[in-house]
This record gives sequence, C-alpha cells and structure tokens, in this order.
Amino acid sequence: MSGPLLLLSAPLLAHNVAATDGAFLSTTSGAHPGVFSYLGAKHMVTGVDHVLFLLGAVFYLSSVRELVLLASAFTVGHSLTLVTGVLAEWPVSEVLIDALIGLSVSYKAWDNLRHGGTFRSTLPWIVLAIGLLHGLGLASKLSAFALDPAARLANLLAFNLGIELGQLLVLGGLLLLLGWWRSRPGFTREARWANYLLLLSGLLLCAAQLRIGLPGLTPS
Repeated sequence: MSGPLLLLSAPLLAHNVAATDGAFLSTTSGAHPGVFSYLGAKHMVTGVDHVLFLLGAVFYLSSVRELVLLASAFTVGHSLTLVTGVLAEWPVSEVLIDALIGLSVSYKAWDNLRHGGTFRSTLPWIVLAIGLLHGLGLASKLSAFALDPAARLANLLAFNLGIELGQLLVLGGLLLLLGWWRSRPGFTREARWANYLLLLSGLLLCAAQLRIGLPGLTPS
C-alpha cells in the first residue's frame, strides 16, 4: 500500500475491533455491561469514519434543536441495525458496508460545499438512513465473533449504550472545536478547504476498504 492509502491504514484498522478486544468477545460468557459499554465507546471514539461523518453533519449547525434532531436520527438509525443485524445474523458484506460508510462522509462534505450544510439540506431522514448504514457496519464487526447467545442481547444493549456515550463525547469535542473555529476571521475560507479535505477523506476511506477486500490486493 502506498501514498494516501498508507496514511489511512492506521486509523482504518483502529476502527476494526482490536485483537485483544476480539479475543475477549470470542471467549467471554455471561453479561458484562461495563466492559461492553467501554468497548462500544472505544469503537465510536476510534472509528475515524464515524467521527468524520459527525464532523460533516454538525459543521455548519448552531441551533440546539437542529443538533438534537440530527443526533437523535443518527442514534436511532445505527441502534436499529446494530442490534437487529447481530441478533438476526444478517449476511452483510463488511467491506461493502465500510466502503459505503466512507462515501457517506464524502456525501456530507459535498452537501456542505453545495448547500452550506443547512438543516434543510441535512434532513433528519437522510441522517437516519446513513445511521442505518453505520449501524450495519458496527453489526458486521460484532457478528464476526461468537457472542454468548444467552447474554447476547444484554451485551449488545450495553455495547450500544457505550456507542451513545462515545458519540456524546465526540460531539462535545467537535462542537467545542467548531465553536472556537467559527470565532476566527478566516473561518469561511478555511471551512471550504476543510470540507474539500473531508470529501477526499471519505473517498480514500472507500477506496482503501475496497482495495483491502479485493483478492490479490490485500496490503502487506
């Protein structure tokens, strides 16, 4: 792997379940709400694609009502497909889903560049649909492990709670950063370049996932 894709390899792999966490998920039995909540929060905070999408979604928003509506739509979407996808054992292509999630980052950046990222252009149902996609990505990660059937639902709900806590932490950090940035005189010009970079990042995430998933092109 070379060029920009090499730079993406570390965060891309960080979004996957770490080896030690995977060993725990595969061998543990019973309900462990604290551990699964921690793993959910860790997965959200280190998931570069989730963080970049949230950055794009709130980039130009300042209304508390709009922020709550969009965050709620995203939460409902990924919660539904995360829990249902694992319990129903949906056959999902992890590579394809993660590639589409990368494209969702590019879509939001494009929306910001074309429409200014207004609430009217970032409709809650669009964010809900993208949340469903992100939830499938999370489900595809967990489905790879033999979770204890007797405690699967309890652990999934704890994991999802951790995702929500991680999302609140990420959103809080992003809003603080954006609030400071918007107070700077060069924000309007810098914001356009930032969204161009966001759009490019999404395309690179998509390309990296597809390259990883193609036979004979697995990075060394």
